[in-house]
Amino acid sequence: MASKKVVVTGAPGTGKTVLVNTLEERGYKCFHEIIRTMTAAALEAGTEKEQVSNPLVFVDDPLKFNSFLLEGRLRHLLESKNLEEEICFFDRGTPDVLAYMDYFDQNYDDSFIEICKVHRYDKVFILPPWKEIYVRDNERLETFEEAKALHENLMNTYKRFGYKVDMVPKGSIEERVAYVLDNTDIS
Repeated sequence: MASKKVVVTGAPGTGKTVLVNTLEERGYKCFHEIIRTMTAAALEAGTEKEQVSNPLVFVDDPLKFNSFLLEGRLRHLLESKNLEEEICFFDRGTPDVLAYMDYFDQNYDDSFIEICKVHRYDKVFILPPWKEIYVRDNERLETFEEAKALHENLMNTYKRFGYKVDMVPKGSIEERVAYVLDNTDIS
């Protein structure tokens, strides 16, 4: 039996990680976001600069950084194909990489697009920007206004690849988890 692959995405500070962690605590297989660790490492290795929203200013090779990110998310997706779990959740998917690259006006070749076309998820949930819970930190560099713009890029990118994006309503973590589980019937 192939696992259903479900992406939980959204702009920074929307509650994705808390949602995915809660799903994992309830026994679901979850693949965690890898960008925060990569951003922290890039910031640590980079020179001192003023606070910016694009972590790529801290890396020597932005395309290599994004390639590594895309490959990491693809590895998660391919790994899920060998699992017995009925459902696997992903904190972000491969199209997120392109959405961010588009937002920051970065070029990518057709191989990025091909990965997103060929390697598909079964369901996509997006969490909307929510000012009341938004917190900027050492790895979340975007302002709330930038987060809103990134939300639009994420929506547009997933739609560009033919996904129907399901918006998770604002609410308690319990309400959000219930919404995702109630709407994950993807048979």
